[in-house]
Amino acid sequence: MSSFYEQVGGEKFFSDLVSQFYSHVATDPILRPMYPESDLKGAAERLKMFLEQYWGGPTNYQEARGHPRLRMRHAGFHINKAAHDAWIDAMRQAVDGMDMDVELKDQLWSYIEMAADSMVNQPD
Repeated sequence: MSSFYEQVGGEKFFSDLVSQFYSHVATDPILRPMYPESDLKGAAERLKMFLEQYWGGPTNYQEARGHPRLRMRHAGFHINKAAHDAWIDAMRQAVDGMDMDVELKDQLWSYIEMAADSMVNQPD
């Protein structure tokens, strides 16, 4: 059986998804200030590598950065309900812009919601 990574189209799918996501981040008044201009491209590449690895693709993320430790890596950012909702909205638009099987989209979305919920680190 092929991996999720292969089923959705591999590297091209994740490049397109991340590109669409960051096009929304670039104009969002809550999210954009979290990304220094000098690291916007780097952040996009790290997200792409992370998602590829998580979904059964190449292990470039771990080779370059080690264990993901998502909560630790995001601890320095003020992530409250508003930031969570802005991130979810940007990712929803990106996912909705992808041509993919409904079952795979549901599987992807389930993970995205769980991951976003776990990143909240500030009370409202």
